[in-house]
Amino acid sequence: MFLKIFLLLIGFVIIIKSSDVLVDAASSLALKLKIPKMLIALTIVSFGTCAPEVAISFQSVQAGDGAMAFANVIGSCIVNVFLIIGLASFIRPIKVRFATIKKELPLLSLVTSVFAILMLDSLFNPFTKNTFSRADALVLIILFCIFVLYLIQMLFRKNNSNTESEEMQIKYSPLVACILLVVSIILIAYSSDLIVNNAKEIAHSLGISEKIITMFVIVVGTSLPEMIMTITSAKKNEFDMAIGNIIGTNIFNVCIVLGLPILFYGDIVLTGFGLVDITMVFLSSTLLFLFARSERTVNRKEAIVMLGIFIFYYIYLLF
Repeated sequence: MFLKIFLLLIGFVIIIKSSDVLVDAASSLALKLKIPKMLIALTIVSFGTCAPEVAISFQSVQAGDGAMAFANVIGSCIVNVFLIIGLASFIRPIKVRFATIKKELPLLSLVTSVFAILMLDSLFNPFTKNTFSRADALVLIILFCIFVLYLIQMLFRKNNSNTESEEMQIKYSPLVACILLVVSIILIAYSSDLIVNNAKEIAHSLGISEKIITMFVIVVGTSLPEMIMTITSAKKNEFDMAIGNIIGTNIFNVCIVLGLPILFYGDIVLTGFGLVDITMVFLSSTLLFLFARSERTVNRKEAIVMLGIFIFYYIYLLF
């Protein structure tokens, strides 16, 4: 037990330090190459921190356990917004750019809305089960392609969104920043796996139920990279990194983490997912958009609302 606790603490130390380096390296790279920090957050950072979800989703769908893949993605989308953005904006209110409100957040709302509709087969035909098919997965892949086209357009956009940060010192050269990005992402993935595995073993030895372990250890545990990364970014006033990481992660989770395994391995019948779960996924992106739109800041009052929704949802799941 002592060794497991020690390894758990080591995992937290690694993930916190790696996230700190990741933020600085991503910021340095964006400033040096004169590209929007939001682009770095939406791509390298968010895709990199999705590594635990990708591994779990492919393994579970291949093994025929589609419910775990869906629980992983749905849970991550809800945790990323209500818990992670809630915590980060409570610690330091997150300022949101007008371009993010106008473009990135509506893209996230589109993806999650389509995802929610695709899960509701029985609503349109009461005589059929809710099934996620290869055709549904293909729709998600197409949405991701639209997202990629937007990222390409952002890359070649002439106006530079980093102008107000030019006075900031560039901490790392581009080569060092790239190396640190790769190393920190690998360490984040490794440390999150270390935390999840040891937390599961500690929970089992304490006699904690499998349901609680799945809800808290697996779903929240695999979201630790996004959580530490977002909170670290908010504390450093890197708000584009904070919110861009969550937008990119949720889009990647829905379209790729879920879409690709189903496209490869075939249809999944959805069991154990109700209208409340689907509504929560839709509500996460909708509320984030509305809160960001109000005064272009997610403030502490809105953070409390998000955290409150998260707590009530988890209480609902428990009972």
